Amino acid sequence: MRIVVAHNRYREAQPSGENTIVDSEIAQLTAAGVEVLPFIRSSDEIPSMSKAAKALLPISPIWAPRAQHDLSRLLTEHRPDVLHLHNPYPLISPWVVRTAHRHGVPVVQTVHNYRQVCSSGIYFRDGVICQDCKGRALGVPAIKHRCYRDSAAQSALMATTLAVHRGTWRSVDRYIALTSAIADHLRDYGIPDERIVVKPNSVPDPGRPAPLGDGFLYMARLSPEKGVDLLLDAWRRHPVGALGTLRVAGDGELRHLVEAAAAERPDVVYLGQLDRAGVQAAVEASAVVIAAAMWHDVLPTVIIEALSNGRPVLGTALGGIPYLVGADAPHEPAGTGPAETASAVAGGGGGSPMPAGIGLGEAGWVVAPEPAALAAALPVARAGASGLTLAARARYERTFHPDVVTKRLIDIYAGLARTPNHV
Repeated sequence: MRIVVAHNRYREAQPSGENTIVDSEIAQLTAAGVEVLPFIRSSDEIPSMSKAAKALLPISPIWAPRAQHDLSRLLTEHRPDVLHLHNPYPLISPWVVRTAHRHGVPVVQTVHNYRQVCSSGIYFRDGVICQDCKGRALGVPAIKHRCYRDSAAQSALMATTLAVHRGTWRSVDRYIALTSAIADHLRDYGIPDERIVVKPNSVPDPGRPAPLGDGFLYMARLSPEKGVDLLLDAWRRHPVGALGTLRVAGDGELRHLVEAAAAERPDVVYLGQLDRAGVQAAVEASAVVIAAAMWHDVLPTVIIEALSNGRPVLGTALGGIPYLVGADAPHEPAGTGPAETASAVAGGGGGSPMPAGIGLGEAGWVVAPEPAALAAALPVARAGASGLTLAARARYERTFHPDVVTKRLIDIYAGLARTPNHV
């Protein structure tokens, strides 16, 4: 089987989980015997482009003529079975879907964000969930609020791109929704069920989990939508040392808040940006991993890292987090705000019922993205961590292990490769 993997890499200066996932997926497919033809562009190429190439950048999200020429040549020469698209912006363009179909090649896209509708891709603006562009022919609110790169001009270009390519997106042969929440998003966009497959990402198997550590680990970009300020507010509602240690890893615009908390309280430790070995050590030192997103976070890789190491997760009931911890039935619909996301009272495995507002999943807990709710859940998670370690690891092995996920992806490709020609 021969697969083209198309991806516009995000800048290396801005660490991207999506870049990492694409690299990992290519390696896993290659190891499984799939011939992968990477069609990769990088935003880091932009500064070194010629003046002529830079002059075409404003239209590249819509069309990207050089990318279409190069892709056409690749498809003609290698005649692949499927094109698998990840991020098309800004140097590849959704037009590659049309180019592939013109060559009779079916297209799969993994949906990593909400950019079919939202110019910023995250449904989050000015500290709150925002879906003002949902259902509009043109995302005027995105232009008004400078949602793309804080630029009215670039926001207008992205909003126009989304409008122009509405039909393009609806022609994609198969969508890979990373979680059930993304599947809901795609249905709401008008994609029929038969073209949506839920297949999460994976992380490498670290092997047998180390004995449970103590305290909590938060590992994410230190930005408003990731909720580090929410977590620190919740943490301060407990006496110093009452919950063990809170370890915080990552970097970003809210780093100063973490540094201030670490200076103020000995039970808060700032680890900075970690390499792979550092991530593993931080997970092993902890008992519970926290995902405190304030937006509909699609698939926080840190949760899969936690499960692979037998660490349960305490997260907000937004986006893909309930799915990841096995607490998405009944699933919270995409688009609900903080007031609507508090989970109902849940019991757990024949034990005592959870306190009101704390939802218990197979491998963790979910709460409303509010300081009081998260503060109430912290001691519950600390006390219950040892009871969910085996379940966390089992959920990883069953749902997120590379062998399971790669087989599922190859099955998706095989199903499309057997369909009629798309000329």
